[in-house]
Amino acid sequence: MKKTYLLFAMCCALSACGGTAVPPEPTVSEIYSGAYNELNDENYTKASEEFIKTESNFPASEWASDALIMAAYCQYMDNDFAGTLLTTDRFMRFHPGHKDVPYVMYLRGMTYYRQVSDVRREPGMSSYALNQFQQLIDRFPNSNYTENAKNKIIILKNYIAGKAMYSARRDMQKENWTSAISRLQFIIGSAQETAMTPEAMFRLTEAYTAIGLPEQANGYAKMLRLNFPDSEWTKKLKS
Repeated sequence: MKKTYLLFAMCCALSACGGTAVPPEPTVSEIYSGAYNELNDENYTKASEEFIKTESNFPASEWASDALIMAAYCQYMDNDFAGTLLTTDRFMRFHPGHKDVPYVMYLRGMTYYRQVSDVRREPGMSSYALNQFQQLIDRFPNSNYTENAKNKIIILKNYIAGKAMYSARRDMQKENWTSAISRLQFIIGSAQETAMTPEAMFRLTEAYTAIGLPEQANGYAKMLRLNFPDSEWTKKLKS
């Protein structure tokens, strides 16, 4: 009985040895290279998945940080903005001192920036984008991305001011003077360099005149004449 059992065990062992061998797990460089090939073919979804696999399977490798950056870039190119933010969050948590932090901050800013909608339908992304670009400028004033971030901030401030002006005009049409004045003062106080500032000063003269406060109205009229003597809004002021 014992001999029969041993013979059966040996046959099983031999059968296992003669079967199909289990393929080895792919190396970190193989996964990364495969992800890069998918990126070159513009298969952004598959590429991001493979880059994330590189980082998650080999978090301690020298490839991990670069894989996260590449994954975030692929997600951005794939319009997966939620995924981009999650991946860049992970990068910032685990690699806060990495040399490519300025790029990751810029990519985060652009992720918000690309979601800014029409001036009449503000989802809040403009403020998030502006804050991200400002953080980049404050932390890395000499980075390769700082100048572009400054240009984006100018665009965003004009956008935010435009949104406030759009709402202020509606308030004035409804004679909601308190709300209109608040929005117009916001434009002057937080976005002085925008194209909306002269109009804001002009409309403040109108709003204060409408509620019977000529002194305040005259103050904004003088401010408009002094700061923007050649503006079309200055020319509209009553002499």
